[in-house]
Amino acid sequence: MKTVIAVFRSKTETFKFIEYMMALGLEASAVSTPKEAHVGCGISAKFNYDRLSVATKIIRSGGFSAFKGFYVITKRAGRTSTTKI
Repeated sequence: MKTVIAVFRSKTETFKFIEYMMALGLEASAVSTPKEAHVGCGISAKFNYDRLSVATKIIRSGGFSAFKGFYVITKRAGRTSTTKI
């Protein structure tokens, strides 16, 4: 299963995004921002890849000026890779 993280420069916006996802009945959680992202406040929002379209709509709805991007987290053969989308 692929997962995505939404990276923000603000912890407040990270938790606001998580609250929006959960209000829609979708799973989302706070995780440490991977160093590969090279941005952020240290905490990002993690959710399933199949919810990316909903997450994009939430970001576009406004109020997320500290949003820096979505990253796909892929695990293969014991290695984790982070790719901006």
